[in-house]
Amino acid sequence: MADEPVEMTLWMHLDELRKRLMHSLIAIVVGVVICIIFAEFLLEVLARPIGGFDNLLSLQVTENFSAYFRVTLLGGFILALPFILVQLYLFIAPGLTKTERRWVLIAVPLASGLFLIGTAFAYFVMLPAAIPFLTEFPGPNVLPKWNDYINFVTGLIFWIGLSFETPLIMYMLAKLGVVNARGLLKGWRIAIIMIAVIAAVVTPTPDPINMAILMVPLLLLYFLGILLASFARVDSSKVDPER
Repeated sequence: MADEPVEMTLWMHLDELRKRLMHSLIAIVVGVVICIIFAEFLLEVLARPIGGFDNLLSLQVTENFSAYFRVTLLGGFILALPFILVQLYLFIAPGLTKTERRWVLIAVPLASGLFLIGTAFAYFVMLPAAIPFLTEFPGPNVLPKWNDYINFVTGLIFWIGLSFETPLIMYMLAKLGVVNARGLLKGWRIAIIMIAVIAAVVTPTPDPINMAILMVPLLLLYFLGILLASFARVDSSKVDPER
């Protein structure tokens, strides 16, 4: 039947995995090359939250190169992310039914969009809130090392972007029957504790204000995930009455 998963041997799975990983790697390389072309602009954009290059120091011979490589690699990954997700879909598609393939196809652009929203939140909200707190704290004037600053900024952008995938992950898990909306709602207290821990780890400052700035959208995303999980359950019950 057209709606049945396709049977594949172990060697076919391994060959397919190799092909998808290779395609994803090529996409990242292409993304990195594109970012190299615009590297000077990207570096200048990342330096803006702290006031530009004048407020940064580069002390080591390899420091500029290290920061340059990290920024272009992250930029290349972000550019390649939609294609990587498509490759992931193509890898798992043979084992899915026609209905499941349709839902995964919908999830691919949503995952890319949520990640980009997360990165924008990190850059336009988190960084403007965190950097003044860190640089204006009582003590000597702060002139951060360029490499340390880039590691801090790119790490914050990447992990917050990743955390914004939460509602989509919850929806897909509910679609697969791993979780359900009722169970997720009952565990809201545990979720708040986990979100607080995540915010404490990801947030670069120890003050509760910056933690709250991150916790609020993460909590909203969690409850959005519960809502999506309830829709997933309704849709699944239409497809499979036994669930």
